[in-house]
Amino acid sequence: MGWLDRVDDQVDALRRARALQEASRSAEACTVLDRVIRTTPDPYARADALVQRLSALINLGRTAEFTRAIEEASAAVRDLAEPYLHGHLNALAALAAHHQGALDRCVTHLVKAARALTADDDPDRDTAWGWHDLAMAYSYLSFHGHALGAIERARQVGLTAGIPEETFAAPGIRLRNAVALDHNGDSDGCLRVLRDVAGDFNRFLHSGRAGNIRPSSMAAYGYAAARRAALGDRVESGGDGDPVRLLGHGVDSARARDLRQLGHVCLAVADGRPIEAVARLDTTRVSNETLGAAEPPRLRSIALARSGDHAGAHRADRHAFRLAAQRSDRLRDVYIDGIAARIDHEEMRREAARYEGEALTDPLTGLPNRRRLERYIGAVVARGERVVIGVCDLDGFKAVNTRHGHHSGDLVLQRIAGVINRVMRRGDFVARYGGDEFVVVLPEAGMAEAAEVARRIQAAVRTEDWEALVPGTPVGVSIGFAEVSGSSGTSIREALGTAFEVADREMLRAKDRLRAS
Repeated sequence: MGWLDRVDDQVDALRRARALQEASRSAEACTVLDRVIRTTPDPYARADALVQRLSALINLGRTAEFTRAIEEASAAVRDLAEPYLHGHLNALAALAAHHQGALDRCVTHLVKAARALTADDDPDRDTAWGWHDLAMAYSYLSFHGHALGAIERARQVGLTAGIPEETFAAPGIRLRNAVALDHNGDSDGCLRVLRDVAGDFNRFLHSGRAGNIRPSSMAAYGYAAARRAALGDRVESGGDGDPVRLLGHGVDSARARDLRQLGHVCLAVADGRPIEAVARLDTTRVSNETLGAAEPPRLRSIALARSGDHAGAHRADRHAFRLAAQRSDRLRDVYIDGIAARIDHEEMRREAARYEGEALTDPLTGLPNRRRLERYIGAVVARGERVVIGVCDLDGFKAVNTRHGHHSGDLVLQRIAGVINRVMRRGDFVARYGGDEFVVVLPEAGMAEAAEVARRIQAAVRTEDWEALVPGTPVGVSIGFAEVSGSSGTSIREALGTAFEVADREMLRAKDRLRAS
C-alpha cells in the first residue's frame, strides 16, 4: 500500500499536482494544491497538499513564503504517524533553510529527514521523491557523499515503484560537486565529473530514454555541457545534446533560470566572446544557493583570462576561492555547534533520568520545567544551603513570533536554552519557567557570583548569530537575581515566592534600563 492509498479525499488532484511539479510547472501545481487545502476535510489530504505546496514554493524560489509554509505543513503533519510525511517535510524544510542561509536548521532537518525516511517500512514512489529531495538538500550543503547515497536510495525505491532510472539521474548533484572542485582549484577533477555527466546523458539519449528526464534536469545537463566548453572541452552544437537547447528547459524552476543565465555566460566564453561574458555577469542576478556564491566570480576569472586580463582574472579567482572557503568555515562551525548541542543534550538527558516517570522536563527545550525547578530549590533550601535564583526574560521575542512565526520562535527558545546552559558554572541549574522566561539557580553563591553569571549569559546571547536564524529581529535577555532565604520561621514555599518576586522586579528594572538606553 502506497502513501496516497491512505488518503481518502481529492487523490486525483494530489496526483495531478505531483505530475505538474515533475514537469517543472510548479506555479500550476500551487493552484491545484491551494484548492485542496481550502476544501478538503481529510487531515491526510491536507497534510500532503501542504507538504507538496512547500515543494512547489521552493521550486519557484519564493523564499519569503518558506517560513509560513513550513509552519503550516508542520502543524498538519505533527499528529500523523506517517514516516514518509515527516521525512519529506524535513527534507524540504532543509532545502528551505539552506536557501534562507540557516545552515544549523538545515543540518537538523537533514538528520530528521534521513531518520524518518529510513523508518518507512512501506516505501513507494512518494518515498522515492522524499529521498530525491533529501539528496538535493545534501547536495546544496556540499555533502556530496551523502547526496549520492540518498539519490541511490531514491533510484532503488523508484525502480521498485516503476519510476524509470533516468528520472532520478540527478545531474544537478554531480554538477554541484564538479563546480565545487573547480572553485577549490581542481579544474581537471571538475572536467572529469562533467564528462561523466555528459556520458550519462548520451546513454539516455541513444537508448531513447531521454524523454523521461525531468525538465529541470535537462537544464542541469545543459549547464554541465556549457561549463565544459568554458573550460576548453569541445562540445557538439546542434541536435538533442546542444547546450543551448538543453538550457531552454526548466519551465518555471528558479534553479533552471539561474543555470540558463550562467550557461549563456559559459557559452559566450567558449565562443570567443569573453567581454560579452563579463558584461552578462555584470547584469546577471542568480541565487548563491544554485551553484554556490563562488560560481559567478569563477566564471568572471575564466572570461578575463580568455580576454588577456590576467591580473583581473587572478583577482576574480582569489574572490571565488575566498567565497568557497567561507562556505567551508560555516559548515565547520555548524558541525562544532552540533557537537556542543549534543553534549548539552546528553547532560540534560542524564539529569532528567533521575526523575524518570515524572513529567519534569520541558518538551521543547529539554530543560527542567517549573515543577522540577521548585522541587530542586526546595531541596537545596531544606539542606540549609545558600542559593541565588535568576529570572531571565527574552528581549525581542514578541517581534520574532510576529515577523517569523511560532516555528521560528520555538527555534529561538531552543537556541537560548543551549546558550544559557553552555555558560553556566558546574553545579548550576537551568529551567524553563514558562513562555520566554528561564530561571537559573546558583547553589552556594552570592550576588557577586550572580552578577558574573549574568554578564556571561548576556555576552553569549549578544554574540549569537540571530541574524542567520531570524533575520531582522535581534534577540537579547534581561536578568534579575535574588537570594532565597529560609530563615525567620518562613516556609520554603514562602521564601521561594519572595525570592521570585524580588528577582522578577530586578528583571523588569533591567528591561526598563534597556528601553531607556
